[in-house]
Amino acid sequence: MSKVKYYYDKETLSYKKIEKRKGRKLGYGLLSIGASFLAGFILLLIYLNIPDLETPREKALARELQNMKVQYGVLNKKLDQVQNVLGEIEERDNSIYRLYFEANPIPDEQRKAGFGGVNRYKDLEGYDNSKLIIETNKRLDILTKQLVVQSKSLDEIAVLAEEKEKFLDAIPAIQPVANKDLTRIASGYGLRTDPFTKERKMHWGMDFTAPRGTPIYATGNGVVDRADNNATGYGNHIRIDHGYGYVSLYAHLYKYNVKKGQKVERGDLIGFVGSTGRSEAPHVHYEIFKDGQRINPINFYYGNLSPEEFDVILQKAQLENQSLD
Repeated sequence: MSKVKYYYDKETLSYKKIEKRKGRKLGYGLLSIGASFLAGFILLLIYLNIPDLETPREKALARELQNMKVQYGVLNKKLDQVQNVLGEIEERDNSIYRLYFEANPIPDEQRKAGFGGVNRYKDLEGYDNSKLIIETNKRLDILTKQLVVQSKSLDEIAVLAEEKEKFLDAIPAIQPVANKDLTRIASGYGLRTDPFTKERKMHWGMDFTAPRGTPIYATGNGVVDRADNNATGYGNHIRIDHGYGYVSLYAHLYKYNVKKGQKVERGDLIGFVGSTGRSEAPHVHYEIFKDGQRINPINFYYGNLSPEEFDVILQKAQLENQSLD
């Protein structure tokens, strides 16, 4: 129950009851509502026009966004460094490694090609920093592709290097008789006087004079193709198939130290100097075949001779003297 209020009337010198007016009450209500709307509108204007007025969550998100931009900047700098290092590796790969192993260089168009077809970055579009994000992802994708191409190239180079090593080990590259055991270089490749007919004819190899029983060594890795005396004039002889089209022949042996089908390595003892077959004195007649054609063995002694020793043997091999077979 509401309290009844009175006021003192000076004219009548008595207390009279205060009557409530409905219109005034309604006015107060409307005034209160209007003031509330006005205060809310003012606060809204303040919120919209003061950028620093952010909620704690918005501030946290803003910090995360700024941090992301910084991190993307750092990432792009690191990508620049990686790109420079990879570029140097690619340059060496094309100009040194692939050139040495006779492989075709990989063109830049193949190394740095982009990705065609479907838009790979559609999901990254529509954001404030889409350009930064998309460009960084593109760089990462292209760099990844370059690394894949380079990795495959190095795999190829590794195979070529292994094959090159096998090739170099297989080529006949040393003398069949050690220098310390040699009596002399009796005859070289070319036209020489036949010891039996005294006529000039082609001498297809080199004659190394040494005492009977002197060791004879394989001049390169390979497989013994023949070890017999079934070839006219050669007497006891050995043929080694080195692969890559190379075959070496060792003739007039006293005896064998290998048999057909046996694998040998450069420097292995394969037989001993003798004078079997069409021979005038103990020596080893040495020949090299390339793709079925006889070639001059003088070009294949780089494996165990110094430049000075090679000059000496070259001069002796060029003398047009009498051969021993």
